[in-house]
Amino acid sequence: MLVGFVGLGMMGSRMAANLQKGGFDIVVNDLRREAAAPHLAAGAVWADSPKALAQQAGVIFTSLPEPTDVEKVALAPDGLLAGMKTGAAWFDLSTNAPSMVKKLSAAFAAQKGAHMLDAPVSGGPQGAASRKLAIWVGGERAVFEQHKAALDAIGDQARYIGPIGSATVAKLVHNMSGYAIVCALAETFAMGVKAGVEPLALWEAVRQGAAGRRYTFDALINQWLPGKYDPADFALKLAHKDVGLATALGRELGLPMRICELAYAEMTEALNRGWGSRDSRVVMLLEQERAGITVKVDPERLKEALAMPFPATQQKAK
Repeated sequence: MLVGFVGLGMMGSRMAANLQKGGFDIVVNDLRREAAAPHLAAGAVWADSPKALAQQAGVIFTSLPEPTDVEKVALAPDGLLAGMKTGAAWFDLSTNAPSMVKKLSAAFAAQKGAHMLDAPVSGGPQGAASRKLAIWVGGERAVFEQHKAALDAIGDQARYIGPIGSATVAKLVHNMSGYAIVCALAETFAMGVKAGVEPLALWEAVRQGAAGRRYTFDALINQWLPGKYDPADFALKLAHKDVGLATALGRELGLPMRICELAYAEMTEALNRGWGSRDSRVVMLLEQERAGITVKVDPERLKEALAMPFPATQQKAK
């Protein structure tokens, strides 16, 4: 079966190359034909348009910059939908909008009896080149399983998440968490350096602390996922004191710490609820209340998830 690939940019070119290394015959399309030169030299077929590509391929991958680019490639007169075969599958590897992938999935199903799945990736250009790449997939599970071999040629961690749009939500949670943490680290480390600590010494020191020794999302394991904040691993009243001391130091240094001040305000609200003796992460209940949700994962399901192998290449939170 011929595999189609649209979008041969920094990420797409590397993923398409891995499909070829994995033994798949591919047909490719990009705005610039010259971007396809390495793939054509390795035996790929060129398609003049996404429509022409879809007429040849049984499964299609796209890697594009913006939701509007994905929509155009999909729905333009010479787009994928115009040439899509009945029963064919399209995996969008782009970081898209949940509303967009649901719209496109519905259109492909209704008009062509074809399958569209959201399949955003994480790992950056290096991961795309080395195949150390997470691929999160939303849509029909049977279609995911049918084309798992192609997904495995692209990345080493292809995982089914849930219905259409689920994978896109997971990708947005991942990226937003990462950038929010980056902004918070910028504030706290600026405070440390301005207070006179040498940057490398500071980094080496905090890297050995509790937060530095765990993976980024491990902070959700013991309290947030099981919905269990008692007994406390570290009491809110003590954490509130520590964050108060840190933000006070920032003020002494004349350093704006907007994110840290917001965290302190959240912790103060939780403290005023009478939660001082509960675990410090009880502050996370405030946002659950605002969202109108309750998180409480069954302990056995959580135990099974924690027992699953974890990629050794995953970077720890520093």
